[in-house]
Amino acid sequence: MPAPVHELPPPFMEIDLPLPDRRDGKVRVSYASGDHRLFVTTDRLSAFDRVIHGVPYKGQVLNELAAWWFAQTADIVGNHVIDVPDPNVLLARTAAPLPVEVVVRGFITGVTSTSLWQQYADGARTIYGHPFPDGLLKNTPLPAAIVTPTTKADHGGHDEPLSCVDVGDRGLVAPALWDEVQRVALALFARGQQVAGAAGLILADTKYEFGLTDDGTLLVIDEMHTPDSSRYWIADSYATRVADGAEPESLDKEIVRRALLAAGYRGDGEPPALGEAVWAETSARYIDAYERLTGRLFVRGRYPVAERITEVLDHAH
Repeated sequence: MPAPVHELPPPFMEIDLPLPDRRDGKVRVSYASGDHRLFVTTDRLSAFDRVIHGVPYKGQVLNELAAWWFAQTADIVGNHVIDVPDPNVLLARTAAPLPVEVVVRGFITGVTSTSLWQQYADGARTIYGHPFPDGLLKNTPLPAAIVTPTTKADHGGHDEPLSCVDVGDRGLVAPALWDEVQRVALALFARGQQVAGAAGLILADTKYEFGLTDDGTLLVIDEMHTPDSSRYWIADSYATRVADGAEPESLDKEIVRRALLAAGYRGDGEPPALGEAVWAETSARYIDAYERLTGRLFVRGRYPVAERITEVLDHAH
């Protein structure tokens, strides 16, 4: 199990490397590295489309687990991985990201305004362009997985739900390419559910990002099937908890979303402070997910992370 609260190191929140073309995301910082890009995954945790706090070891889990998943799915679609020179660093092929996030959902669930369940509970019966019948219960499986794209919001903004028709009508992605993206996304999700099931987990939904290389090759980029981009439930207790009207046991950041909602936060203004126990439990869940999925023991990288990364990159040159 992860270290107790008082033994957790301060989270890795920021890095400044002497490399060109710095770009900042909510969780990752990237730089140009020759003809490639160098991605550094921090411990920052985002919820409601904004950075809320830092979770020790989260960045390492995301980076190493995403690299593992990219390798597990390379037969379905290519990816941007070249090398993982440090637990928090990825050297990647350069790709131009598509302007939509591709969310695949296998269950009706969620607590945010863009989630299927929240919109359904508010009375919507056509969501993301998909029809839904009356009488559905929260956290139950859909007849088949569906693609529910969103726009990519700027920092501080909120992603906007789209239908698959909207993507073409707005000219966001060319029709033939969008058909291929949907096919690939559903195939990746099916593989994810299969692997998760063998690990005693349920992959309820996930988010993919895709990009195009200079020669037009489609790649899955950013990360995939991590506790940041996916909702994982523990299979053994799922049926009993849903039957009792309780939330499934999760190995993702849903604990943070629920704590924020309980504090009255919906994504606007300064987020409330949450207790250290929330961050320790979140760290433990991320590590648990990594170990269950990969079958590997999680080996904690040395902190402070920025200092370690600088040493690794200095030795590489």
